[in-house]
Amino acid sequence: MKILHIDNNHRLLINQLNDLGYTNDEDFTSSKSEIEEKIHLYDGIVIRSRFKIDKKFIDAARSLKFIARVGAGLESIDCEYAESKNIKLISAPEGNRNAVGEHALGMLLSLFNKLNKAAREIRKGKWLREDNRGVELDGKTVGLIGYGNMGKAFAKKLRGFDVEVICYDIKESVGDENCKQVSLKELQEKADVLSIHTPFNHMSHKMVNTRLINSFNKHFWLINTARGTAVVTSDLVEALKNGKILGAGLDVLEYEKTSFENLFENDKLPEAFEYLINADNVLLSPHVAGWTDVSKIKLAQTIVDKIKLHYEK
Repeated sequence: MKILHIDNNHRLLINQLNDLGYTNDEDFTSSKSEIEEKIHLYDGIVIRSRFKIDKKFIDAARSLKFIARVGAGLESIDCEYAESKNIKLISAPEGNRNAVGEHALGMLLSLFNKLNKAAREIRKGKWLREDNRGVELDGKTVGLIGYGNMGKAFAKKLRGFDVEVICYDIKESVGDENCKQVSLKELQEKADVLSIHTPFNHMSHKMVNTRLINSFNKHFWLINTARGTAVVTSDLVEALKNGKILGAGLDVLEYEKTSFENLFENDKLPEAFEYLINADNVLLSPHVAGWTDVSKIKLAQTIVDKIKLHYEK
């Protein structure tokens, strides 16, 4: 079996696939059209998010048996068309779920305790204790929308706190000992914190908008470590200004390119983003919630294990 790798990942991925007897080629620089010209030579392709795997690409990949993405989501792939061609889709949400859970918790605690704001002020010579009085997590209700790998990892991290953890998910019976599954209405009635853990799809696209925000009974905190397109930034900013959202931790932004490697196509910043980068109650990170030294290893290992499971010689 010949496998083409078009993104750089942890070396163990290729090393272990070599040990299993597969032929592995790397091409991190060729354009999409150049790779389309040779993809018919390969049985498998390993990607992250360099470009979309669309119908044209799939039609050119006449011998392809699998597409493996070293990450959690598969939105860069035309999944329905690939599956119609009997191409197996492999992803690795197990590989970075712990990292995402830790990052979400870190963002929440940092927001509650104003750590980012306080650190900036001290560097400017300001020692403002009362202005930086924090909020405690104990006694709060944390609501999760989406309770798959990432949501479950975050709920597990919250076990050490005296909090109620509830979730809403379109799938039935996903709740567990760490989180009670509830209706969306109940989540909106009770949540002090809303954390987004949905995959990219038509249902999650622009899901957090003015209508959803205003349907919450309480003023609340927002954490998004899922996909930037789940949140309408201008609506978020409006809610931050009027106090409906008390603060936001955003690892992802709707302005990101599909590859997640860059933020903007040009240097002109949207007005809503200008507000976010200057707001003391907003914490931003560059799509790195699942991006740790350990998760890099786990993601690669998960892909190896799944390829081995399905195609072991």
